[in-house]
Amino acid sequence: MTNSPWRGRDLGTRTVSYTERDAILYALAVGARASDLDLVFEERLRVLPTFALTLAQWAPDALGALGAFDIRTAVHGAQRLRVLAPLARSGEVAMTARVAEVWDKGSAAVFDVEVASECFVATWSLFAPGCGGFGGDRGAGAPKRPEKPADQRLSVTTHPDQAALYRLLGDRHHMHIDPEAARAAGMPRPFLHGLCTLAAVTLPVAETLGAHPADVVELEARFAAPVFPGERLDVHGWQDGDGLRFETSAHERTAISGGRIRFRSTRPTGGPPIQEEDHDA
Repeated sequence: MTNSPWRGRDLGTRTVSYTERDAILYALAVGARASDLDLVFEERLRVLPTFALTLAQWAPDALGALGAFDIRTAVHGAQRLRVLAPLARSGEVAMTARVAEVWDKGSAAVFDVEVASECFVATWSLFAPGCGGFGGDRGAGAPKRPEKPADQRLSVTTHPDQAALYRLLGDRHHMHIDPEAARAAGMPRPFLHGLCTLAAVTLPVAETLGAHPADVVELEARFAAPVFPGERLDVHGWQDGDGLRFETSAHERTAISGGRIRFRSTRPTGGPPIQEEDHDA
């Protein structure tokens, strides 16, 4: 077994500051409503844990800048987040980053970029064509969709301007706003950020389970297909111990697979499942 020379690479440290305005803008960008006062009103503000992923975006970008892969063809394949402590309403977060693992998929490689702080540990899995074949471990395969019927079903309607708003949080790749850049990336039009799609799903899932979206303690998902702003997302969920496994589709194409989310607390689940709820993102 041969390890990639990028495995274990130190990506440095960075301290990123943010304000209440940033946290509120993030909540609005991923679907919070004006009536969600504890997400959008500074006097009651609870910061969504997934906001941390915007603060840590510098790390996967840094690996691309070092030349580990072609940034024009690499894609965000999966995301994991483990919450250690709540984010303050405003302040700064000190982070360290490293390449935790590099998986050999043959014609491609998957780089796991881990970012750690006192509040969270986040891992980006970046699928990089042309970087495999070095003789390393392939890693685990994609989790299978549960065979039983879903326990929960709900719909989330994304907004036509959602990608434009989410870009203001730091991920300003042109393919999310510029039609020409999107076509160059093989897409018919600008598409929504995967992390925006994922966060947009967590809000109604929390509501369905009787949890607060700021109480996420674990989250993971694989990005399987793009979502275009304005599309409806259909979410299917399966109870999994104290968490929920979920899959998200848009126009019958699977957009998020292998999803799993766990909250600090939820209501008892002994009653009948909640079916076909509609939410706006």
